[in-house]
Amino acid sequence: MVDERPTPKDMFSKTKMILTNSKGQSRTNVMISKSMDGNKKQIIWFLEPKDDKGVSFLKIEHSDQDDEMRMWLPAFKKIRRISSKRRGDSFMSSDLSYEDLSSRDLTKNEYSRIDDEMFDGKDCYVLKVTPKKEAKSSYSKHLSWIEKSSLMAVKEESYDKRGELKKNKAYTYKKLKEYFVMERIFVEDIQKNHTTEVTFLDLQVDTGIDYNLFHEKNLKRIPKM
Repeated sequence: MVDERPTPKDMFSKTKMILTNSKGQSRTNVMISKSMDGNKKQIIWFLEPKDDKGVSFLKIEHSDQDDEMRMWLPAFKKIRRISSKRRGDSFMSSDLSYEDLSSRDLTKNEYSRIDDEMFDGKDCYVLKVTPKKEAKSSYSKHLSWIEKSSLMAVKEESYDKRGELKKNKAYTYKKLKEYFVMERIFVEDIQKNHTTEVTFLDLQVDTGIDYNLFHEKNLKRIPKM
């Protein structure tokens, strides 16, 4: 159902990520992101704050093997591979894990529809998503609210392996050309009392990004804006 919506060939954005801890203290990251194939290939370069400038992340998803994830850490002059065992780890101290950054493989999860609900004035399908063993997930299940008019997820609850609520996620979108593209993600880690707000700025689609961009050698090269 959700896979029926049209998606851009590629996407560019300047992105702001605000992390807020239980004391109300915030830290802001600014980054550039380029992606293609429905976000199955993505590269992110950090611009701010100064101590994170140059850090970058590459993700290439596969259907028949583990996803490739690598980070360039300029302070150590080292490219670090993110193994499948670390999919549940935090991405850059945020409430998004590496798993959260990846697309959800339909064949590696079981889906069941429960009662429809309204969320934030939107009429939604509600799906229960249960990862199979081969998904190598850090979650036991998700509840996803899918807006009927756009077929986009607008809310999600993610539960840990004990079955306890771990994260609340809310998504907002805007129409760009014929596509619905994500404009904001808000994630609350219930157990840590910590939040992450991601805002996508200067969104551009179908820009003609070169397939060859998604190589670890390009992690070290921050592109010109």
